[in-house]
This record gives sequence, structure tokens and C-alpha cells, in this order.
Amino acid sequence: MLSREDNELLTRVGPGTQMGNLLRTFWMPFALAIELPNTDSDPVRVRLLSEDLIAFRDTTGQVGLIQNNCPHRGASLFFGRNEEAGIRCVYHGWKFDTTGACVDMPNEPAESDFKHKVTATAYPVAERGGILWAYLGPAEHQPGLPEFEWTHVPESHRYVSKRIEFCSYLQNLEGEVDSSHVSFLHSKFVPNAYADTTSLSLPDYMARDRAPSFYVQATPYGMQIAARRDAEADSYYWRITQFLMPIYTMIPAPPGDPISFTGAVPIDDETMMGFTVTWHPDRPLNQREIAEIESWTGVHTEVDPRTFKPVRNKGNDYLLDRNLQRSRASYTGIRGIREEDLAVQESMGPIFDRSSEHLGSADLAVIATRRRLLEAVRALAQRDSLPYEAQNAEAYRVRSAAVVLRREVAWTEGAAEAMVARI
Repeated sequence: MLSREDNELLTRVGPGTQMGNLLRTFWMPFALAIELPNTDSDPVRVRLLSEDLIAFRDTTGQVGLIQNNCPHRGASLFFGRNEEAGIRCVYHGWKFDTTGACVDMPNEPAESDFKHKVTATAYPVAERGGILWAYLGPAEHQPGLPEFEWTHVPESHRYVSKRIEFCSYLQNLEGEVDSSHVSFLHSKFVPNAYADTTSLSLPDYMARDRAPSFYVQATPYGMQIAARRDAEADSYYWRITQFLMPIYTMIPAPPGDPISFTGAVPIDDETMMGFTVTWHPDRPLNQREIAEIESWTGVHTEVDPRTFKPVRNKGNDYLLDRNLQRSRASYTGIRGIREEDLAVQESMGPIFDRSSEHLGSADLAVIATRRRLLEAVRALAQRDSLPYEAQNAEAYRVRSAAVVLRREVAWTEGAAEAMVARI
């Protein structure tokens, strides 16, 4: 259970809030690079951490992220002309570059220096890994970009998607670190379907042992969350999820398989952008792997390409199929893993009241994640202590893992090599 006060603290992300201040010490994903495909392409509306902004790619290819309202009379720069290395407000022609500097003020006398006295709020932007990142924090504390492995592999090695989710970022983040729900929400078979099976694949271990033991270890970048299930008589199956401060997770994958990453980026208190990346560190994704992704049965979901809203959504009950739910084919009757997550997370409401929860031992990772966030929020608010992860980009050079180890082998040792990213 989380107190109402702490629940408010973690879920309010706007300017001036304590959680908002923490998030602003990190680089935040805000768009796919393909949303601004060309120089001087159409501006795009962005809402990030409760701020309304406009993104544009200028004539030189540089991306700007600037306040929505023109500093002159407040007209939206979304309607602006993206031309000649700047965005020009159509109301009176004032023009701003990617740094927010006013570079032209054609309705003022030619001899006037007024344009040098006006600036628009603009934030630094970087493009890496097929994603556009923004830093909304104090300029003097701007860190390096996080060194996620997938941001360094060739484009052919990764698949990147974005979706809009209609709930607090925390509901998604908590779902990602919760490894016990996988045996239920994402199960494709009825309970005890494997009761008489003697040789199981890795996913099948989750169907057979639906009450894993949890272990959490703090790391320089966040936490390792290990879920232990029985494998064979002499072995355990370990799923090791990475929680990477403040809003990122890596989903466990068997050795040799593509790895997946999720970012739960707050649009505002009650809405978020979900960025999902699947990558292979050593080779391009093959046609079968891409086809599996685009079947939308896994961690990526089908969206409207204009709005990034999921095709299967709350308004149509995620196209729940009750006949499918009654069969052995699906525990939920909902098509894909991500859509199943959407259904339960959005069903909690925009911001769930965590003071009404009843948490058990299987919720250890959820509890630990909240504590880690609360510690970081309070350290920044009370001691002006910047989070280590934000200032040490190389800390993120890790992977998740799913491995079978002999029972006498400690997971921290047996899976150590599998969890090292090679950049």
C-alpha cells in the first residue's frame, strides 16, 4: 500500500512538482524520428511532462522543441511556416530558430533591435536509436544521453514503436516490473495444462510454476528484479528484469533471442507515451522476427499511424473475444501481450489510488520500484542531490536475461555474463 500523499508525489509530473523535477534531470523520449521525416517537414504537436510544445526539423536537419504559444501574442506555432532554418508564426511573421532565439520580426521597424530581447522557451533535442530525446531540466545539469545498447546498433538490428496509453506512467511501469502476472495475464493455456509435462521450454516454466519467488538487487542504474521458478529437479528458471531509472525496463529474453525495452514517458499526469524497442545486438532482425512483431501479439501493439492511439483500445474493449477466452487459446480473450497490459492498466483509471491496495510477497518488485523513485525524488527535493543514473550515462549498458541455472548457482553470478551489454 502507498499513502495517498506518496501516490500524489509519484504521479504528478508537471512543472514545479517534485516528480516532474526528478524526470527533468533525465533525457526523455518524445517522438519517433520518422515523425519529422525531412528537413522543413510539417511541425508536430508534443505534450511532454504536462508542457505543450512544438517539434520541427529545420532546413539544416536540426530538430527543435519549442513552446507551443508564440511569445508575441500566443498563437500556436503548430500553424507556423517551417522555412529557412526556423519556424515562423503565421500571425505576425515572428520567426524562431531551434534554440528559441527570435531571428526575424518583420512587423517591426528594420532598425529595431527588439527581436534580440525576445526568446521562446526551447529545449535541447538529440536523435538516437530512431527516437527523438529532449532534456527539459536545468542547463547546467544537462547529462549525456543514456547509453542503452539498442541506441548504438544499426537500424536493421532494431524495431521501434510508440503508442499512447490513457493512464499514469506509473501504472505501466509497475506492470513492467511485475513478473508474476505473466503466468496469468499473458498465459495462452488453461491452468495446469502442463501438469503432466516433463520437459518444458522456457515460457512453459511460467505456466507450470505460477508463484515465483522474487529477489531484488539495487544497481547503479536502478534495480535487477529476479523471478525464480522451478525448472527441472536440479534447476531453476530465472527471469531477470532490469528497472532503469526513472521510467525504463528491459523484458527478459532467452539467450540468443531479440531483447525488448520499454519506456513509460509521461505526457501528463493521466496520459503517457509508451516506447517499445526490440533489438538484436549482433545481427539484423530477420523476416520471421519482424513478422512476429507486426502480428501485434507481443510487446508492440498496432496503432493508428496518425495519432499513435492503439487500434484495440478502451473504447472497443480491446476487441475482447469471450469465446477465445473460454478456449485453451487465451487466458484473456485479448489478442496481444501489450493489449492485455493496456486493458488492465487503463482499467485502473487515470491515476489509481494505491492506498486501497493489498500487496503480497509477489509484489516485492513493485514495492521496491516505488521506494527507489521516492528516495530519488526526496534526495533531489531536500538535498538538491541529482540522481546518479542521470549523470552517468554509461550505467545503462546492461541487458535483461532469462536463463536456467543449477539450483546451487546464485542468479547474480550465473546470469552475470548474459546481463552485460556490449556497446
